[in-house]
Amino acid sequence: MSNRMWGGRFASGPAEIMEEINASIGFDKRLAPQDIRGSLAHVAMLGQAGILPAEDVAAIEAGLKSVRDEIEAGRFVFKRELEDIHMSVESRLTEIVGPAAGRLHTARSRNDQVATDMKLWVRDTLDSLDQQAADLQRALAETALKHAGTVMPGFTHLQSAQPVTFGHHCLAYVEMLARDRGRFRDARARLNECPLGAAALAGTSFPIDRHATAAALGFDRPTANSLDSVADRDFALESLAAASICAVHLSRFAEELVVWTSAQFNFVRLSDGFTTGSSIMPQKRNPDAAELVRAKSGRIIGALTGLLIVMKGLPLAYSKDMQEDKEGTFDALQALSLCLAALTGMVKDLEPNAAVLSQAAGSGYATATDLADWLVRELGLPFRQAHHVTGRLVGAASAKGIGLEDLSLPEMQEAEPRITEAVYAVLGVANSVASRTSYGGTAPDNVRQQAQGWIERLA
Repeated sequence: MSNRMWGGRFASGPAEIMEEINASIGFDKRLAPQDIRGSLAHVAMLGQAGILPAEDVAAIEAGLKSVRDEIEAGRFVFKRELEDIHMSVESRLTEIVGPAAGRLHTARSRNDQVATDMKLWVRDTLDSLDQQAADLQRALAETALKHAGTVMPGFTHLQSAQPVTFGHHCLAYVEMLARDRGRFRDARARLNECPLGAAALAGTSFPIDRHATAAALGFDRPTANSLDSVADRDFALESLAAASICAVHLSRFAEELVVWTSAQFNFVRLSDGFTTGSSIMPQKRNPDAAELVRAKSGRIIGALTGLLIVMKGLPLAYSKDMQEDKEGTFDALQALSLCLAALTGMVKDLEPNAAVLSQAAGSGYATATDLADWLVRELGLPFRQAHHVTGRLVGAASAKGIGLEDLSLPEMQEAEPRITEAVYAVLGVANSVASRTSYGGTAPDNVRQQAQGWIERLA
């Protein structure tokens, strides 16, 4: 049997495989709240414009609210033969209110309807992700304030480079998340134009008020070109791009947690709440939550890549290829939400091992740059010469298997005769971090000020 919602042109129903490939109700049913919101705004506008009589508008509005209640209560039956959420809602509406339901689709198409639904869903999700990212920022900033003076090694090339503080390290991710939130807000601002009323692709001859439906749905304005309205999926692509960059940031932090919780590093500890055991090795405490955050970045980036490839060859306006925007977008943004929640929990849960961090901060001649800076500042050496002198001293200490601070003064003076006892003051890791007072530097007072500032902004 042909589909009674659109099958007037067809004498028979679709082949079984056609129904299988064509149906989207299995995943687009999550658009039900947005679909009903859009329909309520549309029917209200049709009534205000005098296109539908008041009694039909009232019946349709009451019916849509009944459908919404059924869906929220879990009583709604989604039928595969109805293809998608739009047809499912309209079919049930017809059962509730009768022929008047058929007037709902006046002056619109599934093309502008689905574009509106998706924009509403993505907009709602971006708002939620922004809040979750703020929650993670807050957890990081509070940890940074608590550990503003906890010294740890800073790395380049995963080699010990210079001492920093644990709080300073946490604040680096606060800054990354601030940029992520900026991208979420930018994407939201650009998507906030309403496609509803563009109809199939050319607009409509009915005297509709697209500004009214845009305002009712919280959009800034209606979209300006009917072709672009139904052909555009930039809003999904841009949101996925912002999500992908955020996922990369989360993955980098997750990778550090994986490394830091290993027995070889032992920098931080996660509780039983965020680790798992082994089926064969009873001693294991595996950072599975962090590993899964790291892995899910691949799914999120893959969704962006997949949709870019779907869209790259499509002529204007709408093609059924665009149905493929949904599963990847739903999955990716849900995965990002889960990653944000998991990392927020881990940040609140983790406990830095201050003694191990401090010892590691002094390894690998991490205060060599402090020594070079001292030679420039106190003795007036050009930095390149100071770099050379420091390199000789590192070589001498390395040959003896000792730290720079363990070299005797005569041994230091072999490399530069003017070195005095005062040099030892800059070779301790605590002195090193305290000296980094430049704006954005790791000095504990800087970290406290930055962390407190973020906590106040995020309150």
